[in-house]
Amino acid sequence: MILFGPSGLGSIKDSIKNLEMYKKLGLMACEIPFTYGIYIKEKEDAIKIGKQAEKLGIELSIHAPYWINLNSKDKVKLEKSKERILGCCKVGTLLKATRVVFHPGYYSNNKKEDFDFIKKQIIELLDKSKEKGYTPKLAPEIMGKVNVFGNIEEIENLVKETGCDFCIDFAHILARYKNYLFKETIEKFKDKKELHVHFSGIVYTEKGERHHKITPKEDLKKLLVSLPQNKKIVLINESPSPVEDSIVALNIYKNMKNKK
Repeated sequence: MILFGPSGLGSIKDSIKNLEMYKKLGLMACEIPFTYGIYIKEKEDAIKIGKQAEKLGIELSIHAPYWINLNSKDKVKLEKSKERILGCCKVGTLLKATRVVFHPGYYSNNKKEDFDFIKKQIIELLDKSKEKGYTPKLAPEIMGKVNVFGNIEEIENLVKETGCDFCIDFAHILARYKNYLFKETIEKFKDKKELHVHFSGIVYTEKGERHHKITPKEDLKKLLVSLPQNKKIVLINESPSPVEDSIVALNIYKNMKNKK
């Protein structure tokens, strides 16, 4: 089962209307981007949006703010980063969101030490989230720049060693490795019943990701053919036109199924 949906809920004022539109279009997932800050601040708004999404059968997730670095040696910046993730978990609980996706951090001078330090922070975040009764899973994302923590193996090992969730961003993988590595990446998470996947077109250089672009249809076909049939998959599109691209992906998927 694949749940298609965009990155983007719109304003609080338009959120219910947008969820209803997504439902009519056949989109059953939506990632709320708090990338520039948690903009759903009122408890009542979060509960209302969450109830409507649940009623419509739309699975919500959250993308945490960009200003996160769990490898910062500046104690103030580190604590602020953790506060932002936990803030997303708090709102996400009210929204009944399944997971909070976040960028883990940046490399320093020693990748082994970086991994151990970020691992420690995630374990602390998991403990704090459990203590607070927050329900979303914590999902560090595979990143698209070569100088940023979060290659495939690092995310795989964080999942194994902390029990956290994960986000596979195949556009980031293409930018980082110059290849989508669909089969190889999925194999690393083969024991997981659910996959949370980001996908869109991407512009990249030798240093990795530059920015997202409209998703090529041929690339969507390659992705959909590669996804396992025996898992629940949430497929979030992050292109500049995420709703339109999600519809294109859904239609390709329907056509593929009809031809079988």
